[in-house]
Amino acid sequence: MQTYISILRGINVGGNRILRMADLRDWYANLGFEQVQSFIQSGNLLFRSVLQETSNLESAIARKIFDESALQVPVVVLEMDQLNKIVDLNPFLLQTGINPESLHVTFLSETPSGELLDRIMGNDYLPDQFYLSDKQVYLYCPNGYGNTKLNNHFFESKLKVTATTRNWKTLVQLVNLAKEQQSGSAD
Repeated sequence: MQTYISILRGINVGGNRILRMADLRDWYANLGFEQVQSFIQSGNLLFRSVLQETSNLESAIARKIFDESALQVPVVVLEMDQLNKIVDLNPFLLQTGINPESLHVTFLSETPSGELLDRIMGNDYLPDQFYLSDKQVYLYCPNGYGNTKLNNHFFESKLKVTATTRNWKTLVQLVNLAKEQQSGSAD
């Protein structure tokens, strides 16, 4: 059994696309997932499942959500070790004077093409900064994520991918919860 973290895009934001966490936990359990746990209302769920490709889990979860709610919700699934590595490798943590409350990570549905990436690299987005690593974009937004141009819409329109963003505090907490879940389970 492996611990996974799923991150849902665009639910329970501004009173739109409402999905109750209790319903999501039930739907995940109906998919055969174990130890399903939700964290905050924006669609972060941890669960245990037999080891399988994350893309298969993403498809199964998205299909189940659609079957139960008629909502098409993009889903990103990460293995616990993947999320831990993403958190450990944040390049902004190596810089002095960085406020962790200004850090975010945007998860992309796929690695963007080099041509599309070239169009946004080298442009000045200061004071905001970003660093792309595979399917993650590390963000530093000193004036707040709500005030940055480097939001989900920006990356989706420029890179032609689906994107969802989580703040640093949420990601660190998800890593801690996943570690607790992993250590409390016998394989």
